Amino acid sequence: MIVEQIYTGCLSHGAYYIESSGEAAIIDPLREVNEYIDKATANNSKIKFVFETHFHADFVSGHLTLSKATGAPIVFGPNANPNYKSIIATDNQVFKIGDCSITAIHTPGHTMESTTYLLKDNKGKDHAIFTGDTLFLGDVGRPDLSQKSDDLTMEDLAGMQYESLRKKILPLADDVIVYPAHGAGSACGKNMMKETVDTLGNQKKMNYALRADMSKEEFIKEVTYGLSAPPDYFPLNVKMNKEGYEDVNLIINNGDNPIDVSEFEEVVNQSGALILDVRNQEDFSRGHIPRSIFIGLDGSFAPWVGTLIKDVKQSIALVVDKGREKEAIKRLSRVGFDKTIGYLKGGFDAWKESSRDYDTITSISAYEFEKKIDDDSFIIDVRKSSEHNLQKIVSAINTPLDDLNRYLKKLPNNQNFYVHCERGYRSMIASSILKSRGIHNLIDVRGGFQSIIKTNISLT
Repeated sequence: MIVEQIYTGCLSHGAYYIESSGEAAIIDPLREVNEYIDKATANNSKIKFVFETHFHADFVSGHLTLSKATGAPIVFGPNANPNYKSIIATDNQVFKIGDCSITAIHTPGHTMESTTYLLKDNKGKDHAIFTGDTLFLGDVGRPDLSQKSDDLTMEDLAGMQYESLRKKILPLADDVIVYPAHGAGSACGKNMMKETVDTLGNQKKMNYALRADMSKEEFIKEVTYGLSAPPDYFPLNVKMNKEGYEDVNLIINNGDNPIDVSEFEEVVNQSGALILDVRNQEDFSRGHIPRSIFIGLDGSFAPWVGTLIKDVKQSIALVVDKGREKEAIKRLSRVGFDKTIGYLKGGFDAWKESSRDYDTITSISAYEFEKKIDDDSFIIDVRKSSEHNLQKIVSAINTPLDDLNRYLKKLPNNQNFYVHCERGYRSMIASSILKSRGIHNLIDVRGGFQSIIKTNISLT
């Protein structure tokens, strides 16, 4: 028996490849599916089933593409109602994979159709659970994502989740391995561990939501406390996963369109496209097309695209380093942004060499920052409130990146102000958004708070 976690850091997502005696199953695949097919082919195995734990909100799954390519049926748990052919499993329905089996255990709470898949080995012993967003390491899935489609409060869903965990998962043996759909960094929970695999026994000890003496009322209160609003793109991804979508290869082919620098502005204006610059933040700081937005490929790219651009139907024109064009298009498609119209041929160098106007962002080191600031300096911290409250510059104002628009009117227009995050990625995103809105009196602090703490700047 082979069980392999295929983890994608950008999305903090775990897909799973299970194989036994020439048959394979895939759980919660990403939209691009060649890796799963190639793995099965190399092992002389046939993909027999594609299992979905629920309708994912934070990414577009590859279940439809994989099913079409392999002929493997898609399996959902009870209460799922997709707009395409699939197997809707009953609670405790068993699926054979070679000498092993996978049991669908209905665990509503995160969503009504949420299902945990229990893998048993060739001797019938419980080996592992694939929990989707029902159970994370250190956390459980947020119970507020189904409210718009189901006439339920998040408290109602949290109560269901309590029952699912207590009655369906906690009775399993301590040595059962837990394979969740996400790890730290995902917006589907709030307190996930950086580890991506653990035993159920350890989670019973470590996970606040699995405390043995926790009442249902306590669970509901703790699970729902401190939840920030989910990103606006979440319902749009659910819709795509539920109703269907175009093949990712078609999306890549459509977007793989080099646009000459002489035509770029006209194409952008005619299409209403957003110019998205996905290079390194330092390269963006040194020069970028006016009104372009920075979200770099080498950070948490896809989640920030979804959070900040929001509308998956928005046309996008890319500024990207040579050789990374298809990567950028593919990673946009992971969160449902399928309207890439092309990319600037020759990259930003071509734009600069054509003598066209470009913008820069003033970026200084933490040590330069230390020398420049005084008691009257205006400093904004675009980290999450939880990060800011843990430790911060005494005079800094918290303006979280995902809620930046709310603070625009509070920014000074008669003096320079400073922008920082944890390491420099989010502050450059924020700076690019502010520049695109006509706010130019900003200075980025390179290296963020991790560099600031090495100075003598007063912290609290």
